[in-house]
Amino acid sequence: MSSSLCICSPRAFPTSGFKLLDQSIELEEETLPTYQPEEYYPVNQGELFNNRYQTIAKLGYGVTSTVWLAKNLNTSTYIALKVYKTGRAQNFESELGILQHMNSFESKHPGRNFVRKLVDHFYVQGPHGRHICLVHEPLGMNMDDVLKFLSKQKMTLEDMKPCIRQLLGALDYLHSECQIIHTDLQLKNLFLPGPDISYLSRFEEAEAGDPSPRKILKDRIIYQSLSFLPRPGLPLLGDFGEARFGDLEHTDDIMPNAYRVPEVILRSSWGYKVDTWSVGMIAWRLVCSGGLTNGINEDGIFDDRVHMAELIALLGPPSSNFRAQRHLSSAFWDESGNWKEGAPIPDITLEKLAENIEGEDKEGFLRWLRMALQWDPEKRPTVLELLFDRWLMKELGEEEGDGSISSRAKK
Repeated sequence: MSSSLCICSPRAFPTSGFKLLDQSIELEEETLPTYQPEEYYPVNQGELFNNRYQTIAKLGYGVTSTVWLAKNLNTSTYIALKVYKTGRAQNFESELGILQHMNSFESKHPGRNFVRKLVDHFYVQGPHGRHICLVHEPLGMNMDDVLKFLSKQKMTLEDMKPCIRQLLGALDYLHSECQIIHTDLQLKNLFLPGPDISYLSRFEEAEAGDPSPRKILKDRIIYQSLSFLPRPGLPLLGDFGEARFGDLEHTDDIMPNAYRVPEVILRSSWGYKVDTWSVGMIAWRLVCSGGLTNGINEDGIFDDRVHMAELIALLGPPSSNFRAQRHLSSAFWDESGNWKEGAPIPDITLEKLAENIEGEDKEGFLRWLRMALQWDPEKRPTVLELLFDRWLMKELGEEEGDGSISSRAKK
């Protein structure tokens, strides 16, 4: 590393004094059903990447990558380093292309501030191939973990509304300015704001003095992930690994199972309105301790027929016009539009499931939710229309300034 570029020197982290975990017990990424160790880059604490980013602690893992808190030694700032697996290079390059496309816009849209930014990217050669690495601003806990911290594992309607307004603002920026469909909206991809630099500095010192637990194997070390304490603020939208450009026709399989829209279940074309549907599903999960649907059959396996039967119970049957436009409709309904009983339609209603939701104007929420969760994507509102629904905007009135999404929509 060039000393002229380096503000601070690489840190020497302890090589002993940490808790050693049982090698026979699967840990973190090892627990994933698709885990292949040679696909993951064996990141080590204190390792230097791209001559500037030194890893401090592991923050998380997934089916495509591990994520680390690191320090940019050239600027003495903290970043989140996402180190992808080898293979599926086209998928990872696709996410990079989406993020670079977003960075190319000099937009004044307020929703731009609610989306996680790409700071840098580079490649590293590992023992079994090349890995792409993405550099982001460090963010806090995801909303799935936040709910686990809450005693009731849910919010009131009043607490949920600001979160959903910010998410819809971020999506309007993606849809209207960037022509990007996220497709993978879920609580795990919504992150609280990151800690300030003083907190991260203390976090680094704590890790240097009391290193995180780990298990040491012959060819790698599996570290136990650490997390930041929750910080007040509204969640930002991240993780664009499944995002698509909206100006293309799409028919591929997307979305977490329980969030899937009818057009995806029926293998027909889809577009921006899949994100509208997902916002409704996220809103429900924020105010209820469980998801709106689960699609699990008697054998404990996700089943499209069970999922579709749940949607019929909650939303009523789809129109004949909707069924006629989806070629896989015949797998679920006969020519007369009768349900084929591949799975029984459960005795549930939105109103019954919503009995324990806390907050005012529950009826307004259910009306808003039914707008988002319409069978026919052409009848679903855009994210901007969903944002300016009278129920969601009730507390705000007409006080927003000229820089707001509201004033942009009125022009």
